Amino acid sequence: MMKLRFAVLASFALPSILVAAPAANWTARVALSPIGGHVLGNPAAPTKLVEYVSYTCSHCAHFVGEASAPLKANYVKGGKVSVEVRNAVRDKYDLAAALLARCGGPKRFFGNHEALFANQDAWMAQLQAYDRGAAKPSEQIPALKDIGRNTGLYTLMGKRGFTPAQLDACIADPAAMKQILAMTDEAWNKVKIGGTPAFTINGTRAGGSSWTNLRDALPAAAQ
Repeated sequence: MMKLRFAVLASFALPSILVAAPAANWTARVALSPIGGHVLGNPAAPTKLVEYVSYTCSHCAHFVGEASAPLKANYVKGGKVSVEVRNAVRDKYDLAAALLARCGGPKRFFGNHEALFANQDAWMAQLQAYDRGAAKPSEQIPALKDIGRNTGLYTLMGKRGFTPAQLDACIADPAAMKQILAMTDEAWNKVKIGGTPAFTINGTRAGGSSWTNLRDALPAAAQ
C-alpha cells in the first residue's frame, strides 16, 4: 500500500515555481554617443535627456549636486530616461577638466564628472591664484598639463586612482579633444544654448537651469 501511494503521488507533476527576474538597473550602463557624450541608462529609453555642462560653472556644480541622485534613482534606474552629458567648454580651464573627466573610459566618467563638481570650490580657488601667477606655457597641450598640475585637478584625480602619467595622456588624447570641441561647437553654435547648465528633452530645449525646473519639464510617465 505504501509503495502504491508513493507511485500515485509521483505521477503528478509538481507545479513550477515562478520567480520574477530582478528588474534591470540601468544606472550601471554607460556608453558614448556618436558626438562623444556619455550616456547613462537605457539606450532605448523613451525620454532622452541631454545636459550641456561646463566644469568651471558654479550653477552646473549646484545642479549636479542636487540632481544626480534623484535622476538616477527615480528616472534612469528603471529604464525610462537616459541622461547624456555633453561639454559646452567656456575656457582653457574648463577644457582641462573636461579632458580629465574622460580618464579611464566610459565606466569611470560619471564618477570623475561628479567628483570634479563636488570639489569645484577647492580647485577653482587654486585656479584663480594660478591665473594671477607667472607666465604659462604657450602651446596648448603643455598649457593644459600645467593647469592640471597646478590647480589641484591632478591632485583630485590622483585621489581617484590616476597617476600623473595617465592624466598627462588624457590631456594629450587627440580623440577626446576632438569630441569635446565638437560638443562645444554644437552647444554654442547649433543648439545655441544661452549658458550652462542647459538641457534638451528628446531634442527640444528645456528651460531653466535648476533641478526643480528640469524635473517639472520631464514627462510624468518618465518615473
